[in-house]
Amino acid sequence: MIVWINGTHGVGKTTTSALVQRLLPCSRVFDAEKVGETLMDIRPGLPETDNFQHWPPWRPLVVETARRVLDYAGGTLVMPMTVLVERYWREISAGLAEHAIPVRHFVLHADQETLRDRIEGDTVMGPSPFRLRYLEPYAEAARTWLHAEAEVVDTTHLTPEEAALRIAGAVER
Repeated sequence: MIVWINGTHGVGKTTTSALVQRLLPCSRVFDAEKVGETLMDIRPGLPETDNFQHWPPWRPLVVETARRVLDYAGGTLVMPMTVLVERYWREISAGLAEHAIPVRHFVLHADQETLRDRIEGDTVMGPSPFRLRYLEPYAEAARTWLHAEAEVVDTTHLTPEEAALRIAGAVER
């Protein structure tokens, strides 16, 4: 099984995923961003883009990597990864379905003001223009398809621990 934790950059996916992993027996965190980083390391580089998700190899490589890890290790993969383009999500979820891999898709949500405050107040990454650029695309995805496709966990007034408990509880039901 895959527990996909979606949401905009800066909402707390990485932190929450690590906490979810500790709550779910036989689970591992697989950050699909590492697949993108591998593609970014190709020299000479792939065609210029502002987001590695736009490279067609990224999506099937995420599916194949997840499938291979599950075939090898079993258990559950907790995957923190922002996917805001509906076509990309459909491609990934269809690829996982082709391999009969069940997916529980969660979206960590917070209102725009809270997101902006979290991003601007981040003591590790600092105020990130990259993260701020995704606030509106996230809001658009949430309005048009994303919240209908996933189990939404509103983190506006939750700690990461509380969000992780909600996700793990939903998965274990």
